Amino acid sequence: MNYKKAGIYAILVILFFLPVTFLLFLYPATHNYTPLDIVNENVKDLNGFSSDAEEDILLKDHITVLSFLGTKPMERLTAMSNLKELVYDKFKGFKKFQIVLVAPIESKEDAEQLRKEISLYEDLRFLHLVYGTPEQVTKVFNSLKYGTPLNTNYATDDVFIIDKDLIQRGRIDDREDREIEKNKPVYGLNSYNCIEVATIKNKMSEDLRILFTEYRQKRKGEFNSDTRRADDLKGDDEEN
Repeated sequence: MNYKKAGIYAILVILFFLPVTFLLFLYPATHNYTPLDIVNENVKDLNGFSSDAEEDILLKDHITVLSFLGTKPMERLTAMSNLKELVYDKFKGFKKFQIVLVAPIESKEDAEQLRKEISLYEDLRFLHLVYGTPEQVTKVFNSLKYGTPLNTNYATDDVFIIDKDLIQRGRIDDREDREIEKNKPVYGLNSYNCIEVATIKNKMSEDLRILFTEYRQKRKGEFNSDTRRADDLKGDDEEN
């Protein structure tokens, strides 16, 4: 009988200490995470763009997800619905977070219709529409690091993460573990395709979480890690 009681006590002790031990292993990781990489600097702000907001909508001093709707915004309905459900709904309570949808001024009516379609009567106070000339839209887009130009409608299904200092964030090395083990060439992630649900749900959500953690630690004076820049990797390649 004593052996039975001893066994029960042993199981209870294990059940109590196992989660505690697991949390102790996680604790250092939360303070020594890898910051989200800098892939491009000096992103152009939205000075001169118009919107329906009372204040000017700018990228500076915000953590922004930046999208380009183009002249046919309703063609981006699937991409923007994914963005709203998988990103906006998750991060809308975070301080200084915003999603900015850029469109040429002539597509304003269609852009507003798109916003109604994805809102479902919900509060979208942190999702903004801004309008500019095609030249203004192109100028902002060209300040980003991206592999291809905007399509002929000034649109793309990809979105970009811009931090409070007008710096584009992403991943310098987006290889999976198996690709690293096989020594596959390095490739980065500078934007996030909103049609690909897995990319938005897994990669983009994780990257935003990391960026919010960085700013939270900076406010507390706990941030003590250098964010890598794209030029760093280029230097590594030259050395190799």
